[in-house]
Amino acid sequence: MKIVAIIGARPQFIKHFPFELACKGKVDLITVHTGQHYDENMSEIFFTQLNMSPPSFTLHVGSGPHGEQTGKMMIEIEKIIEDTKPDGVVVYGDTNSTLAGALVASKLHIPLFHIEAGLRSFNKKMPEEVNRVLTDHISDLLFVPSGIAVQNLKDEGVEKGVYEVGDIMKDLVQYVTGNDLLREHSPKEKNYYYATIHRPYNTDDKERLTYVLETLEQLDKKVIFSLHPRTKNLASSYGLNLEDYMNISFIEPQSYFSNLAYLQNSEGLITDSGGMQKEAYWLKRKCITIRKETEWKETLVDNANILLFQDLSKINDELEKQPHSYNINLYGQGSSASKMVDKIIQFIN
Repeated sequence: MKIVAIIGARPQFIKHFPFELACKGKVDLITVHTGQHYDENMSEIFFTQLNMSPPSFTLHVGSGPHGEQTGKMMIEIEKIIEDTKPDGVVVYGDTNSTLAGALVASKLHIPLFHIEAGLRSFNKKMPEEVNRVLTDHISDLLFVPSGIAVQNLKDEGVEKGVYEVGDIMKDLVQYVTGNDLLREHSPKEKNYYYATIHRPYNTDDKERLTYVLETLEQLDKKVIFSLHPRTKNLASSYGLNLEDYMNISFIEPQSYFSNLAYLQNSEGLITDSGGMQKEAYWLKRKCITIRKETEWKETLVDNANILLFQDLSKINDELEKQPHSYNINLYGQGSSASKMVDKIIQFIN
């Protein structure tokens, strides 16, 4: 049995590792790396650090306008699928790589399997929302992390081929923590908040990005800010001097292990990322999400994760409100990948 898996962005490398492990001895896995993320710490280091198999194909698409980027990916993915003739195509999450792979599989009538399906922010201005909705509606198997995701799909008339299997990212967090792989990556810094900000609505406007940075500058603890290349480039284009922020320590994008270690050793997370909201929950770290909405609504229970957007002055107060408890079974027990592979094999056979 031959499966093509499409990856291209940091969150997809994280999801791909457990899936690759679950496929061993069962499925011939052909990995296509679109090159959507091309910074070494955001792509190649995952393969070396996690000892993942090198991609079968690397496209080097890089950044660009959404239509251009997606179109370039589709042209190359189509050639690969026609040459390799797989029994199915796996896509992850909600990036342009996801949509490109999904559209090609659908057009070529190859079974499509969507990992992390059913998520909804209900914000169509987010390109990720458009990508995930379109992908869900042309997928043959939809692997969802929660009951809310099942209901989201049901509300849109999608009920066939939907399986609640938990979250594949939890598989990896449990693997890493269970094997004590973060110890050697623990930062020297103590008593800090960890921050990652890169979404367009927080960075594409000079006033907004300045407001975010000035808010972090005023927090009661030091902020270690993992600086996404996109955020760094925009700050530079606005003429912002990052050295002016004395309370913020800007660091380069971190490898997967280092990123988790910074989070695990922090006093709380401030982010607009999707995946890190879950990682903070599993590592029992308070999370402030600088967004109006989240796809991961379950993390909002008992103030484990707080949504803030307009008035960021509340961040300090909210960071002090710790949840009473964490649900250790949130998004499954860490066996999602094996459940997905079994369902795919059953579907193809």
